[in-house]
Amino acid sequence: MFCLRGAALGLCAVVLGPMSLFAAEPVGKAVEIRTAVNGARGAIAVRDPVYKNERISTSKSGLGQFVFEDGTKLAVGWGSSVVIDKFVYDDKKSVKKLTIMAAKGTFRWISGKSGHSAYEIVTPAGTIGVRGTAFDFFVGPDGTTAVVLLSGAADFCGPGGCRQLTQRCDCVVAKPGRRATEPKRVSRTTLKSLGNAQALPFLSGGQRLSGALGWAGGGCGLRAAKFDDTDRSNPVRSAPAVQEKPREEKPREEKPPREEKPGDPGPRPEKPSDPGPRPETPRDPGPRNGDGGDKPSRDKGTQQRESHD
Repeated sequence: MFCLRGAALGLCAVVLGPMSLFAAEPVGKAVEIRTAVNGARGAIAVRDPVYKNERISTSKSGLGQFVFEDGTKLAVGWGSSVVIDKFVYDDKKSVKKLTIMAAKGTFRWISGKSGHSAYEIVTPAGTIGVRGTAFDFFVGPDGTTAVVLLSGAADFCGPGGCRQLTQRCDCVVAKPGRRATEPKRVSRTTLKSLGNAQALPFLSGGQRLSGALGWAGGGCGLRAAKFDDTDRSNPVRSAPAVQEKPREEKPREEKPPREEKPGDPGPRPEKPSDPGPRPETPRDPGPRNGDGGDKPSRDKGTQQRESHD
């Protein structure tokens, strides 16, 4: 019978009985969900509880961040599948046993307040023992497992024995039925050996986490390794750096025009426009001559009259 998440759990317990209620015991909650993340009861949303024995799976672009009751944090990256197998309470703030079974995908783990021996992560190639730790781990489709230490310490134990990770960015890789490799710093070569360039997206930058899960990672050089590889494959990229130098000389060319801005000589040549209207003033002598012409005509007339007299 299908049961809804959250509030409908009580109804399921009444219908299915107390054993179903125990099987659906909440052990944590989702704090961030991107794209599609599903559980046994359908799609998981932010603040939804997660339950003991529940399988959590993500889409090819999905991402889920979860916090358990004792403060343990788990990020589940794209294309992943994990089951919260065991969760046994010690008291309200810690647990006696917290076991998860990672079938495939990429993950980040940060331990909570419980004792180190309470935590166990099972993969197809071996078991990760936690000792006050933050680390990333990847499980490939064929069960190949890689663990990268971010802080604290961890053990990886398989058929061939155990390997201890004690240095930040230490990494071991193990295939099912074989002993894990010696711990060494994770690099681009590690991703090539896994056959997946996106095997550790939280370190390479393929997926970004928020909160404490995001602060735990420091890249371990995987992002820088990507840029180094691209630069080596395209050595011609050094040319643009030389072409950028002339651009810095452009501000020098801008200074001379600022000195040539003597704007005063510019407007001064425009003043000869004043002599333009001044030639119109000779028109005044015209009427003045007219006035002078009238007067002599009158004088001549008077002279003629005087002559007749």
